[in-house]
Amino acid sequence: MAGSTTSTLDDLLPSIIQEAMFVAQEQSIMRGLVRNYSLAPGQGKVVNVPIYPKQTAAAVTEGDEVSNTAVSTTTATLTVATNAIRTMVTDLARTASASNVVADIGRLFGEAIAAKMDKDLLALFSGFSVGAGDAATTLSAATVATAVAKLRAVGVPSNDLAIVLNPYVAYDLKSNLTNAFANPGAGMIQNDAMKQGYLGMLFGVPVYETANLVDTGTAGDYVGAVFHRDALGLATIGDITIETQRRASYLGDDIIASCHYAVGELYDAYGVKITADSTLL
Repeated sequence: MAGSTTSTLDDLLPSIIQEAMFVAQEQSIMRGLVRNYSLAPGQGKVVNVPIYPKQTAAAVTEGDEVSNTAVSTTTATLTVATNAIRTMVTDLARTASASNVVADIGRLFGEAIAAKMDKDLLALFSGFSVGAGDAATTLSAATVATAVAKLRAVGVPSNDLAIVLNPYVAYDLKSNLTNAFANPGAGMIQNDAMKQGYLGMLFGVPVYETANLVDTGTAGDYVGAVFHRDALGLATIGDITIETQRRASYLGDDIIASCHYAVGELYDAYGVKITADSTLL
């Protein structure tokens, strides 16, 4: 009779996976802002990305031979590893809340995996060689403009750029743009910041806020960045995988979610870190 009171979660797995993948995609901002590489099964776990340096053409005198230019590349290596999370659902919990357990588990796992992936990518910001701002100063529009100018000065393409900031730092930027939220200019950017708390585009670059960008270890100090998609890379093998295992002695089932991925810096010159101190902390 035990089989009539408990059941495996095999039939629920498609729904759990679908929910987890949906939440992971919705919660993660960085995945869509960096260069993605997908490895098929059997292709190994290492991605080697060749980085080509910028080349310079020269004028040639009529009749002279064009000089040879040696093109040498560097390589960025992304080695995929496993990230996972496990929880146990008891028979009683599943029976008592059968209508919500699938969505709850899917959302829990999706948020956890998305946050881990984002944090791993965001941690790469501090590795950019070029920076703007400092840990003793709040963020201003002028600092953001400086960071954008530094990218464009080295010929970084103007498309596929993004600015990513912690919400505490973005608050100071909004305050700077609106004269401490007095909004004297009544421009489009100021109006958006006042009405929606949303910056949208700044100096031609979309601005994103995420709490997954953690402080440097000192409260209130954060390292955001303005960067091109090709500055950072994300390599994945498949997507979220979820499996179950019966834990009879606990009267429940283990549910394990895993995701195989790697992150890394591809092209240092395509990113500028933005360091700032928040007035809210």
